[in-house]
Amino acid sequence: MKFSLFKYLGLGLLSFPLGLMGGCAHSTPAPRVLNFHQSWSLPVGTEIAGYQVSSSLGDISLNLDGDTVRMPFNGTIEPTEMDCVLVSSDDVPAYLFRLCGLSRTKFGPRQQGQTIGRANHLIFAMLRREPDGTWAMVEPSTQFIEQLLNQAF
Repeated sequence: MKFSLFKYLGLGLLSFPLGLMGGCAHSTPAPRVLNFHQSWSLPVGTEIAGYQVSSSLGDISLNLDGDTVRMPFNGTIEPTEMDCVLVSSDDVPAYLFRLCGLSRTKFGPRQQGQTIGRANHLIFAMLRREPDGTWAMVEPSTQFIEQLLNQAF
């Protein structure tokens, strides 16, 4: 059965933050930097008493106990500056999905259902490109998050 992203996006709004705690044996691509439309006083990456904020407004956190996170559709995995990853797809160019808390992350092109990585605690955000080129966090659908976690291949 082919995954229909638009079915899971509902109105087309989705965001996710990702944390990356591991890497792969080959070289890691350069981190992608995003400019956000919204601003909060405690965004992800803010340091407080020597600790880094890993979840903020717009993020969804899930306790996965080391379970696998899979590609919801064909796309690309790339790192961010905050030890998170971004999932992008030519099928939905106006959206990015940020995942934090991953280990054993596999970067580069990935097919629907392939493993992205594993997470004890996954932090997810869905981002929509704004007309001015910045990114805004939007609420993901439950069905889309289920697709990240329940791909059966």
